[in-house]
Amino acid sequence: MELKNMDLEERMKFYRVPGLNITVLENGQINRTENKGELEAEGNRKVNDDSVFNACSISKFLIGFLAVKLVEEGMLHLDEDVNKSLASWKVPENGFTKNKKVTLRNLLSHQSGITDPEGSFSELNPQLGIPSMTAILEGETPYCKAPIRVTCEPESEFHYSDAGFCIIQQLIEDVTAKAFHQVMNEQIFEPLGMKNSYLDAAKTELNRENFSCGHNKKGELVNGKYPIYPYPAAAGLWTTSVDLAKLILELIHALKGESKIGISEGSAKEMITPQKGKNWAGLGVFLEGSGEKLEIASLGWGVGFQCMIAAFPYKGKGAVIMTNAELGVHQMEGIIGEIYKSLFS
Repeated sequence: MELKNMDLEERMKFYRVPGLNITVLENGQINRTENKGELEAEGNRKVNDDSVFNACSISKFLIGFLAVKLVEEGMLHLDEDVNKSLASWKVPENGFTKNKKVTLRNLLSHQSGITDPEGSFSELNPQLGIPSMTAILEGETPYCKAPIRVTCEPESEFHYSDAGFCIIQQLIEDVTAKAFHQVMNEQIFEPLGMKNSYLDAAKTELNRENFSCGHNKKGELVNGKYPIYPYPAAAGLWTTSVDLAKLILELIHALKGESKIGISEGSAKEMITPQKGKNWAGLGVFLEGSGEKLEIASLGWGVGFQCMIAAFPYKGKGAVIMTNAELGVHQMEGIIGEIYKSLFS
């Protein structure tokens, strides 16, 4: 796949995007990586293959892999009441949970009946320190000022939810008795060679050479330069396009029964199967089309950054597009959309 009729540098200038990192997959392998621009506006740090960007909600795609792997190992269960395994915090019971309980499956597919409180899940305020996940879920922090609860019967409605992935994070920590980022390092990052991926960015020194700063739609640095979200499973991933491409390759391989991390062909197919009648909702990933033409997508959009994964797993092709600017419009209406259309149309 080639970028057809597109001058990347000119389009970056047009959209005021300081830095861009693209990895393209074809025939079930990484075809090439393109790096353009700078990690910091008016700086001298150039984007390269090891440049780390804030992937924001693409974290949820990553969590899908970890959850499915822990299901394979018998530590988690897709269709069991999560309160059976949660120890540090429980989903509050109410009238909506009387007939149906919250399960891992409907948390991963945004069908748990949980809606995020208004104004919740903003970036970290360094002066306040890093809150515990239980404090976030209890509504005791500025990041989520109301306790998380079920607001409609599970599986009855679709509500995109950061809170749901916060619950998954707490569930994983409770069943493994380990820090979330440690579990991810052991189960996913290290086996797949994702050497430039971080979930503990709030505790990582971010002024290192390869970390990108965030920029607004004018191409200006955002406050603090490195926006961090103190809820890693929902939006805390910092990574490279190459590392995310390795994650797509793992899915492609797992669908052929060739997983590197022990995900069965059946579990891989379950990840990209429409859940509970919602044809766009997989497990931690969004879907379009079906059969050999099935497309998966995961989008990241936060303070200072926008990015996108798009892949056709049965065709063995895809792309990871990462930018260090938040344009104020949906990815498909900006430079990411132009790149996507150039590659796949």
